[in-house]
Amino acid sequence: MKVLLINGSPKENGNTFLSLSEVAKTLNEEGIDTEIVSIGKKAVQGCIACGMCGRLGKCTFRDELYTKIWSIVKDGIDGLVVGSPVYYGGPNGSLCALLDRVFYSLGPDLQFKPGASVVVCRRGGASAAFDRLNKYFTMMNMPLVTSQYWNMVYGQTPGQAAQDEEGMQTMRTLGRNMAWMIKKLNAREEGHPELEQRVWTNFIH
Repeated sequence: MKVLLINGSPKENGNTFLSLSEVAKTLNEEGIDTEIVSIGKKAVQGCIACGMCGRLGKCTFRDELYTKIWSIVKDGIDGLVVGSPVYYGGPNGSLCALLDRVFYSLGPDLQFKPGASVVVCRRGGASAAFDRLNKYFTMMNMPLVTSQYWNMVYGQTPGQAAQDEEGMQTMRTLGRNMAWMIKKLNAREEGHPELEQRVWTNFIH
């Protein structure tokens, strides 16, 4: 069993990474492998709604970051955690550009896999960013993993997140809850619910 964690901060070893590492550490203690992928500082191509991923099975833009995540998901994951710093009450724009492509092209591979988001802020905007990230999971038949509080940690300069004791405990609880859910889902013999054929309703004719 394996969980992919995406660090949506350009600071590879900042507070978002620290928070995700606490989740990963707990998952490892529960016998689940983890891999953290950081988006880094390079520009990230956004989705242009060309629809080519429906024909190719992957995004038409084959940048290194997307290709790495595509390969990990295709190899098989059992859960996904997305972490982001808070910018103006929302997630990092580069992260959202990446997630638009990942979820649009890998939706069938992600559905019914437990998902969770983690947000890190200096002071405010955490709940709005948290809500924005959760929308990716709730559109893809992905069960949300909860914790003892909203999955948010406070800290400004790198390392300060470790001083947020409640935030770190929330991360550990999230890790344990995700491990529990993954194990329960993998133990089910009947598999996931049967899906109806998708209906699309457009309001402009």
